[in-house]
Amino acid sequence: MSHQAQPDASNRVAVPKKGAAVLLMSAIAFLLGGCDGGSGGTDVTIGSGQSQDPVTLDFPVFYVKRPVPDPEDDELANADARELLRFEIGADLFMRDRASTSAPEVNLTSAQTQGLGDIRDVAVNYDGSKVVFSMRARFIENADEEDQPTWNIWEYDVASRQLRRVITSDIVEETGHDIMPHYLPDGRIVFSSTRQATSRAILLDENKPQFAAQDENDNEPAFVLHVMNADGTNIHQISFNQSHDLDPEVLPNGRVVFTRWEHHIDDNQFDLYSINPDGSDLQLLYGANSHQTGTPNPPPATTLSTIQFLNAKPMQDGRTLSLVRPFQGTGEGGDLLLIDTDTYVDNTRAASASNIGMTGPAQTRALPTDVRTIPGPSPGGRYRTAQPLYDGTGRLLVSWSQCRLVENARIVPCTSERLQNPNAVEAPPLYGIYTYDVRDNTQRPIVVPQEGFIYTEVVSGSQRALPTVIPDRIAGIDYPQQLQNEGVGVLNIRSVYDIDGVDTAPGGIATVRNPANAGYATRPARFLRVEKAVSIPDNDTRNFSNTAFGPNRALGMREILGYAPVEPDGSVKVKVPANVAISISVLDANGRRLGGAIGGRHTNWLQLQPGEQLTCNGCHNGNPTVPTAHGRPGMTNSANPGAPSAGVAFPGTNAALFANIVGETMAETRSRVMCAGACAMSVDLAFKDYWLPAAPATNQVDACYAAGINNVLTNAADTTARFACANSLPAGAVAPVQPSCRSNLTTLCRITIHYERHIHPLWGLDRFVDVDGVPGNDLDPLTMQPINHKCTSCHSPVSAANAAQVPAGDLDLTDGPSEEQPLQFKSYRELLFGDRGQILNGTQLEDECLEFQTDPVTNVTTCVAFRNVPASMSSNGAAASARFFNTMEGRTVVTVDHRDFMSPSELRLLSEWLDIGAQYFNDPFTAPEN
Repeated sequence: MSHQAQPDASNRVAVPKKGAAVLLMSAIAFLLGGCDGGSGGTDVTIGSGQSQDPVTLDFPVFYVKRPVPDPEDDELANADARELLRFEIGADLFMRDRASTSAPEVNLTSAQTQGLGDIRDVAVNYDGSKVVFSMRARFIENADEEDQPTWNIWEYDVASRQLRRVITSDIVEETGHDIMPHYLPDGRIVFSSTRQATSRAILLDENKPQFAAQDENDNEPAFVLHVMNADGTNIHQISFNQSHDLDPEVLPNGRVVFTRWEHHIDDNQFDLYSINPDGSDLQLLYGANSHQTGTPNPPPATTLSTIQFLNAKPMQDGRTLSLVRPFQGTGEGGDLLLIDTDTYVDNTRAASASNIGMTGPAQTRALPTDVRTIPGPSPGGRYRTAQPLYDGTGRLLVSWSQCRLVENARIVPCTSERLQNPNAVEAPPLYGIYTYDVRDNTQRPIVVPQEGFIYTEVVSGSQRALPTVIPDRIAGIDYPQQLQNEGVGVLNIRSVYDIDGVDTAPGGIATVRNPANAGYATRPARFLRVEKAVSIPDNDTRNFSNTAFGPNRALGMREILGYAPVEPDGSVKVKVPANVAISISVLDANGRRLGGAIGGRHTNWLQLQPGEQLTCNGCHNGNPTVPTAHGRPGMTNSANPGAPSAGVAFPGTNAALFANIVGETMAETRSRVMCAGACAMSVDLAFKDYWLPAAPATNQVDACYAAGINNVLTNAADTTARFACANSLPAGAVAPVQPSCRSNLTTLCRITIHYERHIHPLWGLDRFVDVDGVPGNDLDPLTMQPINHKCTSCHSPVSAANAAQVPAGDLDLTDGPSEEQPLQFKSYRELLFGDRGQILNGTQLEDECLEFQTDPVTNVTTCVAFRNVPASMSSNGAAASARFFNTMEGRTVVTVDHRDFMSPSELRLLSEWLDIGAQYFNDPFTAPEN
């Protein structure tokens, strides 16, 4: 929106209307002057722009001019930083050949937009010769969102004054929305896109349709990082977050800094991450525990407001400039922070072990203005974008809107007195373009603000230093060609017992790794489970009900890629599929996620490029009294000392497994000796101890989907020896994985568990007993019928004689839809949701009432307290499902001893299903359509 400015300085406003008008300089000077000194909360001097700048501004500037959003359009007026598919028509890209108010303004995109386009994300290459930006044009009236043009990347050549779309093919261009382009120092372009190029290819390999996976809010396709050549060819995906990766910018060391929307399970925040241009070495850079550092919330709250970190830019002094703001509520404006990201990973947390004890703060407000990061008037105005000039002065180009209020239909400047009014109403923003000089805290206008318009996305066309070029890794040179051929990377964990640099192994790592110690046999961590996020399509691709999920939708759908042994010192080295979002869990010998810090859900998606080795010291305590970040190498020293000597075995272990160097972990030793570098995962939960000086006679862990030989290695002296499974799922049960994956694991192997197909059938299987040594099933001495521990024999509302009965344990596991949710089996609801206990009233079952109450007036008696039955299982995992597993494993005394009713393979299947969230389906294309 915009409206005609009035000649009086107070700017009378009625209902703002569409249209442009030039503000008189006198009006601007009055309004800006009203924010000086003590009147409005700023110590910045606003210059007129007429005096000679002591440092030349003889360079072009590029910026976006767009209408102020209509306040009645809440989606635009209260825009959310997590929602990127907005189409705010009326924007264009402009240029001035000098950074001056007197320089003429040239519209560079009007021929393409014709007033019906949108522009965003302006960036300049390093010699100032080219400008890249995102454009969406032209708006099609009355068309649905999917029929509107996509966001595309365009480039303007300054010398030739030519404008071109970078991706020339119409077909390729329309594959996704492309935004936030920035030049890499080698001339390529890094950008954020919904095209999800590699992820779509993997979907096709999974026999699924190609689609753009939705973000974890199920709101729009996830924007993730891609790189392409300068001519728009060789587009490839480099990040695999399940929500947005935004605002890529190149650091002086050649790495790409960007904003990552962490929204896995219970997170919901924008952190700063960094990555190599080829997608390797993804790291947290800053901010995971620094969000509660904004403006104090209004009374009676006593906390600081929550901020998000956006638009990171490297400064010449080594710090990182970031716009901070809430997701929404401040009109996309916020404050500017300078962050010492080299030294700190959080505001009060050092980034390296050598700096532990430094408490910061890492964050310094870039400007002294009283900018508020909470909704409502901000005395010092707000900043929308900022760009360093890189000229050695520390100056910034900023888009800034002063603080203004509406009083009696007039726009007036903010003063201390006016801001005391709790009902003060913010006026529409008035963003102009300024140079901010940190040397004397002056702000000089380059583009004078104009009522009804926003000037933003300003960048300088001046030259700047070229960052370091980080070349893409090459298979066969930088990493083994075999890893490229297999499509895998290598995950290398020094010890899962290393929690933030502290050895938490019972008795210490040195104790649990030595078979001569009692702690060796009782060590808690036995396996690592690697899980993969399942992409969720939009409703046009597959419209399915939310009942496909379970009690906790935030856990999402997941597949299991495989299992790896945790070696006695807690180390793991294993090959994992590249180019997918993965999460890991540390398990006990039963395949159940451990409790405490070592077993907490991993709430950050990991990724590996082909051939990449991701090395970390250990695990992270997600719930400490003082939160600590993880995901950035070097924050702590390793708690695992590794091998004490080279050329010999670890103390008390198999001589065939000798350490190569001092400090080598047991996983590194095993991978070198038994796997020629790195071992493969297995879809079976199986382990025969190869560390013992003498090979054991029996398997230590045997919870396989089928009997027979699998791909698990068992003998350090004979790398052809494989594990022979004795246990399996019973006849009639369906394994949730292709049989071929047991002996030949590939990157397309998936353990995909659905309740109806894989879990529910277990309850109706015959479970005959044959333990008396006599051929044939054992007989019940009373009925002389075969003993059958079929679950539904007792857990049924109908007895064998076809009479009504209370299901054993108030747990009905029979077939049929649930009364509460007909799209789910009643057994699923009975297991995972609390229920009312029942009693038999004659021949009918009814809810059992514990307390009745009679109304003294109506004499009507009603039940005011029913007997409640807790759920037997929990989507929080197998460890949280003690009511079920304690019964099945004999730790809880019940009428019937349930030990040995289910095989280890079945209990493993139930455990892993619960650990990954107990969803009803784990594939949206298996779930029935609405």
